[in-house]
Amino acid sequence: MAQCAGRGPARVDEFSAAAADPAVRGFLHHPESPSGNGFILTHGAGGNAKMALLVALAEAFAGAGFLVLRCDLPFRQIHRFGPPRPAEAVRDRAGLVNAIAAMRKIATGRVFLGGQSYGGRQASMLLAERQIADGLLLLSYPLLPPARPEKPRIQHLPELRIPTLFVQGTRDPFATVEEIESARKLIPAKTDLLAVEGAGHDLGFAGKKRREDLPSSVLAKFQHLFKV
Repeated sequence: MAQCAGRGPARVDEFSAAAADPAVRGFLHHPESPSGNGFILTHGAGGNAKMALLVALAEAFAGAGFLVLRCDLPFRQIHRFGPPRPAEAVRDRAGLVNAIAAMRKIATGRVFLGGQSYGGRQASMLLAERQIADGLLLLSYPLLPPARPEKPRIQHLPELRIPTLFVQGTRDPFATVEEIESARKLIPAKTDLLAVEGAGHDLGFAGKKRREDLPSSVLAKFQHLFKV
Protein backbone atom coordinates (compact mmCIF):
# COMPACT_ATOMS: atom_id res chain seq x y z
CA MET A 1 0.00 0.00 0.00
CA ALA A 2 1.09 3.54 -0.65
CA GLN A 3 -0.04 7.04 0.18
CA CYS A 4 -3.64 8.12 0.75
CA ALA A 5 -5.45 8.92 -2.51
CA GLY A 6 -8.44 10.82 -1.17
CA ARG A 7 -10.52 12.07 1.76
CA GLY A 8 -13.96 11.12 2.96
CA PRO A 9 -15.69 8.56 5.14
CA ALA A 10 -13.31 5.86 3.92
CA ARG A 11 -9.57 6.28 3.48
CA VAL A 12 -8.42 5.22 0.02
CA ASP A 13 -4.91 3.87 -0.55
CA GLU A 14 -3.12 2.64 -3.60
CA PHE A 15 -2.78 -1.14 -3.31
CA SER A 16 -0.22 -3.48 -4.79
CA ALA A 17 0.62 -7.14 -4.29
CA ALA A 18 3.55 -7.13 -6.70
CA ALA A 19 4.96 -10.48 -5.59
CA ALA A 20 1.94 -12.29 -7.01
CA ASP A 21 1.93 -13.41 -10.63
CA PRO A 22 -0.13 -11.81 -12.07
CA ALA A 23 0.29 -8.85 -9.75
CA VAL A 24 -2.67 -7.28 -7.97
CA ARG A 25 -2.93 -3.50 -8.38
CA GLY A 26 -5.64 -1.05 -7.55
CA PHE A 27 -7.16 1.05 -4.78
CA LEU A 28 -8.21 -0.04 -1.31
CA HIS A 29 -11.10 1.65 0.52
CA HIS A 30 -10.84 1.37 4.31
CA PRO A 31 -14.19 1.70 6.13
CA GLU A 32 -14.47 3.83 9.24
CA SER A 33 -16.44 1.06 10.98
CA PRO A 34 -15.23 -2.26 9.54
CA SER A 35 -17.59 -5.23 9.40
CA GLY A 36 -14.75 -7.60 8.60
CA ASN A 37 -16.13 -8.38 5.13
CA GLY A 38 -14.12 -7.72 1.99
CA PHE A 39 -15.22 -6.85 -1.54
CA ILE A 40 -13.24 -6.94 -4.80
CA LEU A 41 -14.54 -4.94 -7.76
CA THR A 42 -13.15 -4.98 -11.27
CA HIS A 43 -13.88 -3.36 -14.61
CA GLY A 44 -15.05 -4.11 -18.12
CA ALA A 45 -13.09 -4.52 -21.35
CA GLY A 46 -12.85 -0.80 -22.01
CA GLY A 47 -12.37 0.40 -18.45
CA ASN A 48 -10.05 0.31 -15.49
CA ALA A 49 -10.16 0.46 -11.70
CA LYS A 50 -10.71 4.24 -11.81
CA MET A 51 -14.10 3.93 -13.52
CA ALA A 52 -16.68 6.23 -11.94
CA LEU A 53 -19.10 3.33 -11.50
CA LEU A 54 -16.57 1.31 -9.50
CA VAL A 55 -15.54 4.32 -7.42
CA ALA A 56 -19.16 5.10 -6.52
CA LEU A 57 -19.92 1.50 -5.59
CA ALA A 58 -16.70 1.17 -3.59
CA GLU A 59 -17.58 4.29 -1.61
CA ALA A 60 -21.09 2.99 -0.90
CA PHE A 61 -19.91 -0.45 0.22
CA ALA A 62 -17.06 0.99 2.31
CA GLY A 63 -19.62 3.23 3.96
CA ALA A 64 -21.45 0.05 4.99
CA GLY A 65 -18.34 -1.46 6.57
CA PHE A 66 -16.79 -3.40 3.67
CA LEU A 67 -13.07 -3.29 2.95
CA VAL A 68 -13.19 -2.69 -0.82
CA LEU A 69 -10.50 -3.28 -3.43
CA ARG A 70 -10.96 -1.79 -6.89
CA CYS A 71 -8.43 -3.64 -9.03
CA ASP A 72 -7.09 -3.51 -12.56
CA LEU A 73 -7.23 -6.83 -14.37
CA PRO A 74 -3.86 -8.10 -15.64
CA PHE A 75 -4.63 -7.12 -19.25
CA ARG A 76 -5.15 -3.51 -18.17
CA GLN A 77 -1.89 -3.50 -16.27
CA ILE A 78 -0.18 -4.31 -19.57
CA HIS A 79 -2.29 -2.23 -21.99
CA ARG A 80 -3.39 1.23 -20.89
CA PHE A 81 -6.11 1.34 -23.52
CA GLY A 82 -8.22 -1.03 -25.60
CA PRO A 83 -9.96 -4.34 -24.93
CA PRO A 84 -8.29 -7.57 -23.80
CA ARG A 85 -7.11 -10.13 -26.30
CA PRO A 86 -8.92 -13.50 -26.14
CA ALA A 87 -5.73 -15.22 -24.98
CA GLU A 88 -5.52 -12.92 -21.95
CA ALA A 89 -8.73 -14.16 -20.31
CA VAL A 90 -7.04 -17.04 -18.45
CA ARG A 91 -4.47 -14.67 -16.97
CA ASP A 92 -7.20 -12.20 -16.03
CA ARG A 93 -8.95 -14.93 -14.04
CA ALA A 94 -5.63 -15.81 -12.40
CA GLY A 95 -5.37 -12.15 -11.40
CA LEU A 96 -8.74 -12.40 -9.69
CA VAL A 97 -7.56 -15.51 -7.82
CA ASN A 98 -4.62 -13.48 -6.52
CA ALA A 99 -6.86 -10.54 -5.62
CA ILE A 100 -9.08 -12.84 -3.55
CA ALA A 101 -6.02 -14.32 -1.85
CA ALA A 102 -4.73 -10.83 -1.04
CA MET A 103 -8.11 -9.81 0.38
CA ARG A 104 -8.30 -12.97 2.51
CA LYS A 105 -5.12 -11.81 4.24
CA ILE A 106 -6.63 -8.50 5.37
CA ALA A 107 -10.38 -9.16 5.69
CA THR A 108 -11.54 -11.21 8.67
CA GLY A 109 -15.04 -12.02 7.38
CA ARG A 110 -16.55 -13.05 4.09
CA VAL A 111 -15.03 -12.04 0.75
CA PHE A 112 -17.17 -11.08 -2.23
CA LEU A 113 -16.24 -10.60 -5.87
CA GLY A 114 -17.86 -8.32 -8.43
CA GLY A 115 -17.23 -7.01 -11.89
CA GLN A 116 -18.68 -4.94 -14.68
CA SER A 117 -19.28 -6.57 -18.11
CA TYR A 118 -16.06 -8.44 -19.10
CA GLY A 119 -14.78 -8.32 -15.52
CA GLY A 120 -18.02 -9.83 -14.26
CA ARG A 121 -17.95 -12.53 -16.87
CA GLN A 122 -14.40 -13.53 -15.91
CA ALA A 123 -15.39 -13.48 -12.23
CA SER A 124 -18.36 -15.74 -12.90
CA MET A 125 -16.26 -18.17 -14.94
CA LEU A 126 -13.67 -18.30 -12.18
CA LEU A 127 -16.21 -18.98 -9.44
CA ALA A 128 -17.92 -21.63 -11.56
CA GLU A 129 -14.58 -23.46 -11.54
CA ARG A 130 -13.46 -22.64 -8.00
CA GLN A 131 -15.70 -21.60 -5.12
CA ILE A 132 -13.15 -19.25 -3.60
CA ALA A 133 -15.45 -16.29 -2.86
CA ASP A 134 -18.63 -16.05 -0.82
CA GLY A 135 -20.79 -14.18 -3.31
CA LEU A 136 -20.81 -12.55 -6.72
CA LEU A 137 -21.98 -9.20 -8.10
CA LEU A 138 -22.49 -9.02 -11.88
CA LEU A 139 -22.85 -5.51 -13.25
CA SER A 140 -24.13 -5.40 -16.86
CA TYR A 141 -23.43 -9.06 -17.56
CA PRO A 142 -22.56 -9.35 -21.30
CA LEU A 143 -24.89 -12.26 -21.97
CA LEU A 144 -25.18 -11.86 -25.75
CA PRO A 145 -22.04 -11.00 -27.72
CA PRO A 146 -23.09 -8.42 -30.35
CA ALA A 147 -21.32 -10.26 -33.15
CA ARG A 148 -22.85 -13.64 -32.20
CA PRO A 149 -26.14 -13.07 -30.37
CA GLU A 150 -27.21 -16.64 -31.14
CA LYS A 151 -24.54 -17.90 -28.70
CA PRO A 152 -25.36 -16.61 -25.21
CA ARG A 153 -22.60 -16.81 -22.61
CA ILE A 154 -24.37 -19.27 -20.33
CA GLN A 155 -22.32 -22.47 -20.59
CA HIS A 156 -20.71 -22.09 -17.16
CA LEU A 157 -23.74 -20.82 -15.26
CA PRO A 158 -25.03 -24.30 -14.19
CA GLU A 159 -21.66 -24.78 -12.44
CA LEU A 160 -21.90 -21.49 -10.56
CA ARG A 161 -22.92 -22.47 -7.03
CA ILE A 162 -22.26 -19.06 -5.48
CA PRO A 163 -25.11 -16.66 -4.57
CA THR A 164 -25.20 -14.00 -7.29
CA LEU A 165 -26.71 -10.55 -7.73
CA PHE A 166 -27.23 -9.25 -11.28
CA VAL A 167 -27.54 -5.52 -11.96
CA GLN A 168 -28.80 -4.85 -15.48
CA GLY A 169 -29.96 -1.74 -17.31
CA THR A 170 -33.29 -2.01 -19.13
CA ARG A 171 -31.63 -0.57 -22.26
CA ASP A 172 -28.50 -2.72 -22.19
CA PRO A 173 -27.78 -4.00 -25.74
CA PHE A 174 -25.96 -7.06 -24.37
CA ALA A 175 -29.11 -8.50 -22.78
CA THR A 176 -32.64 -7.58 -21.87
CA VAL A 177 -33.84 -7.91 -18.30
CA GLU A 178 -35.98 -10.86 -19.43
CA GLU A 179 -32.94 -12.60 -20.92
CA ILE A 180 -31.01 -12.10 -17.69
CA GLU A 181 -33.98 -13.49 -15.76
CA SER A 182 -33.82 -16.65 -17.88
CA ALA A 183 -30.06 -16.94 -17.53
CA ARG A 184 -30.05 -16.63 -13.74
CA LYS A 185 -32.44 -19.57 -13.48
CA LEU A 186 -29.56 -21.74 -14.67
CA ILE A 187 -27.55 -20.98 -11.52
CA PRO A 188 -28.11 -23.61 -8.77
CA ALA A 189 -27.75 -21.04 -6.00
CA LYS A 190 -29.67 -18.09 -4.67
CA THR A 191 -29.78 -15.20 -7.15
CA ASP A 192 -31.46 -11.83 -7.49
CA LEU A 193 -31.75 -9.13 -10.13
CA LEU A 194 -31.78 -5.34 -9.84
CA ALA A 195 -33.19 -3.83 -13.03
CA VAL A 196 -32.03 -0.26 -13.60
CA GLU A 197 -34.75 1.57 -15.48
CA GLY A 198 -33.57 3.44 -18.58
CA ALA A 199 -29.89 2.57 -18.12
CA GLY A 200 -27.65 1.11 -20.79
CA HIS A 201 -24.50 -0.98 -20.47
CA ASP A 202 -22.82 1.81 -18.48
CA LEU A 203 -25.60 1.76 -15.84
CA GLY A 204 -25.89 5.53 -16.05
CA PHE A 205 -22.18 6.30 -15.57
CA ALA A 206 -21.18 7.32 -19.10
CA GLY A 207 -18.68 10.16 -19.33
CA LYS A 208 -19.49 12.73 -16.63
CA LYS A 209 -22.98 11.35 -16.04
CA ARG A 210 -23.68 9.87 -12.62
CA ARG A 211 -26.76 7.91 -11.59
CA GLU A 212 -26.62 9.06 -8.00
CA ASP A 213 -29.23 6.60 -6.69
CA LEU A 214 -27.57 3.49 -8.13
CA PRO A 215 -24.86 2.75 -5.51
CA SER A 216 -27.31 2.81 -2.60
CA SER A 217 -29.79 0.67 -4.55
CA VAL A 218 -27.13 -1.93 -5.35
CA LEU A 219 -25.94 -1.93 -1.74
CA ALA A 220 -29.46 -2.41 -0.37
CA LYS A 221 -30.19 -5.27 -2.77
CA PHE A 222 -26.83 -6.86 -1.98
CA GLN A 223 -27.36 -6.61 1.78
CA HIS A 224 -30.79 -8.19 1.43
CA LEU A 225 -29.49 -11.12 -0.63
CA PHE A 226 -26.38 -11.81 1.46
CA LYS A 227 -27.70 -10.77 4.88
CA VAL A 228 -24.71 -8.50 5.51
